[in-house]
Amino acid sequence: MENQTTACSCLEHEAVNAKIIYNTPFIDLLFRAQQVHRENFNPNAIQMSRLLSIKTGGCAEDCGYCSQSAHYPTGLKASKLMDVERVLSEARKAKEGGATRYCMGAAWRSPKDRDMDALVAMVEGVRALGMETCMTLGKLTPDQSGRLAKAGLDYYNHNLDTSERYYSEIITTRVFEDRLETLANVRDAGIKVCAGGILGMGETVEDRISMLVTLANLPYQPESVPINMLIPIPGSKLEHAAPIDPIDFIRTIALARILMPASYVRLSAGRTDMSDEMQALCFFAGANSIFVGETLLTADNPGEDHDSALFRRLGLKPMELER
Repeated sequence: MENQTTACSCLEHEAVNAKIIYNTPFIDLLFRAQQVHRENFNPNAIQMSRLLSIKTGGCAEDCGYCSQSAHYPTGLKASKLMDVERVLSEARKAKEGGATRYCMGAAWRSPKDRDMDALVAMVEGVRALGMETCMTLGKLTPDQSGRLAKAGLDYYNHNLDTSERYYSEIITTRVFEDRLETLANVRDAGIKVCAGGILGMGETVEDRISMLVTLANLPYQPESVPINMLIPIPGSKLEHAAPIDPIDFIRTIALARILMPASYVRLSAGRTDMSDEMQALCFFAGANSIFVGETLLTADNPGEDHDSALFRRLGLKPMELER
């Protein structure tokens, strides 16, 4: 009990310090974040990932932001797990388009044992193409994590979504500790962690800061930190959520970079609603990864032509894969 109390006190202290950083004058905050970024990455290189929905809709979770939850009338039709060869065909196209990491997402609470052989074959097949592999499959057991690690899975995505305080306002079918347990299982299996959250769900600034502080104080910081801007889905619980202020979003990106210097900070969902200028400021604040392609699971995403044009204007280039 004493150790738990001490840990809570440390996180509260870290949150106070993080809020001070967050509230730094905007120009000073971006300058500090860019300094940290340059110490750890090439500031003009962006890591490019492609995300494919390998099993869409019908999810038993009630995540208030999600088009794929069976709890909400979003109009999305459920599908079965995609055939392995089709997944690999899409991966080849992604590689030809410049993606170096291939992410595969399935809408379910957790994979069943009968699905594991196909998932392992997908990982092995994508790795054979010379790409990094990432999956997001919901809750994982230690055995499932071990099988995916043995297959060569590089990254596992499992977002915290928001702060522990606000979590039950967004999801009631699981608890915050479930998220942390899966991240621990994945890490223990030797898989790199991809974990971030969603902004614009009605959370407070303190909630955003708390989420980042929790991530930054895991036993090992996540190698990838996706920061999503909520896309209000018609029919979902959050379809009428007020949009986040762009400056607040950029401040959160900068804080993520400062708190997690060596992590890839990814602009994920919501880029279709960001101006080129907003994205440019996010890159300056330390974001150095995006998803490419016209779709992001079931949501729209800027097409490759738009991203290429923006990269040319900013003098950015795709990051090369390091093995």
